[in-house]
Parts: sequence; structure tokens; C-alpha cells
Amino acid sequence: MADHDPHLVPHWASAALITIDMQRDFLSESPYGLAGTTEVIPAIRRLADAFRAAGRPIVHIVRLYEPGGGNADLPRRSLLASGVNIVAPGTPGRLLAPGLPPEGAPELDDALLLSGKPQELGPAEYAIYKPRWGAFFQTPLHELLGDLGVDTVVFAGCNFPNCPRASIVEASERDYRIVLVTDAVSQTTPQGLEEVRRIGVQLMSTDEVTAAVAAPEAGAR
Repeated sequence: MADHDPHLVPHWASAALITIDMQRDFLSESPYGLAGTTEVIPAIRRLADAFRAAGRPIVHIVRLYEPGGGNADLPRRSLLASGVNIVAPGTPGRLLAPGLPPEGAPELDDALLLSGKPQELGPAEYAIYKPRWGAFFQTPLHELLGDLGVDTVVFAGCNFPNCPRASIVEASERDYRIVLVTDAVSQTTPQGLEEVRRIGVQLMSTDEVTAAVAAPEAGAR
């Protein structure tokens, strides 16, 4: 449950949901998937539904590894250079997990995303490509959130030790109020959660977040 430090308490009326790498090639059952990722889809769907109902922004952060891995992190390049394709442009595996995009959303526009621009998927809902672990590094996320009047970011997705954690640190460096939805992110550990709590991250459940987003006037602002 979020604490009441006035510098950390979420501002629900100016919050955005950020999903990290919830793409088909990263789901638990995929050949190079991450354990526990398919299992958090229902929670993330609930979060997305709550944010949509409240008219709050949602940003889906995605990876797009070009064949050969030339645009990937160094630890991934040998695997991709061997001929393995993961979340490659034009492939079904790079699409968002079933049930996560808004109704009527277009497919991911690989060229637009790789150019560094957000893609609108629905009202106040976007996709953004990130080239490295963190969602803010060489992406338009900070600018987009500023345009949307967001000061509180709510993280969910895949998988905690890597991209969500890197994104949390980057958000902290930019003075966002930060919530991690602990049952909507894969591969958490008690130690990892305690470590991010110590840098001001509010650890909340899906139930707590959906209730808060539905009644932002009930929370501190």
C-alpha cells in the first residue's frame, strides 16, 4: 500500500499506466519468453481497463529487434546474430499480448516506432519503441508524459530485474511519483521490491491501483 509521504504519494488524477515489453515473443510459453509473463496478463488487462475508464493515459513500451541484432543491447546481439528472430519488425511475435491493445487498435507501425515517434493506439493510448533497457533512454516518453500533464507513473510488465527496474530508476531521476504494481510484473523478488521501495517507489496491488484510479479524489493530491 502506498505510504503518505507528500513527496511520494501518487497523484491519481495525473497518473499514467506504463506497460513494459508485454509482447508475444516475451510471453512465458514462447521459445525465448520470460517465466511468469503470461501469468500477469489478466492483471495488466484490469489495469488498462481501469485507466481507460478513468480517461487516464496508457503507454505500451515495446522492443523491436532488427534481424541480426544491430539495434539490440550488447548482451542480446550474439543470440540475434545467430539467426534467432525475437520481436522482429513485421513478425507476429512483436505484437502486444492478446487483450492488451485497446479495441480497434492498429497493428504496431514498426517504421514509425523505430523512427522514435509515439504511435497512437487509441484515445490517450500509445506505443513507444525503446532501444535499451529503460523506457526513457533515447525515447519520446518523457516529452509525451509532459504533454499529457503526467507526474505519476504506474509500471507493470516484463520482467522486473531488467526493463521495469531500469525504467523505474530513470523515472526517479526525472522526479516522477512512481508506483510498481507488484502482482502485474513478472519475476519480482522480495529483495528487489524492497530495494526499489527504498528509493521511493510505492508498491501496490492491482486491486489497490484500480480502486485508486477509479476514485482519484479519495487519494492525496
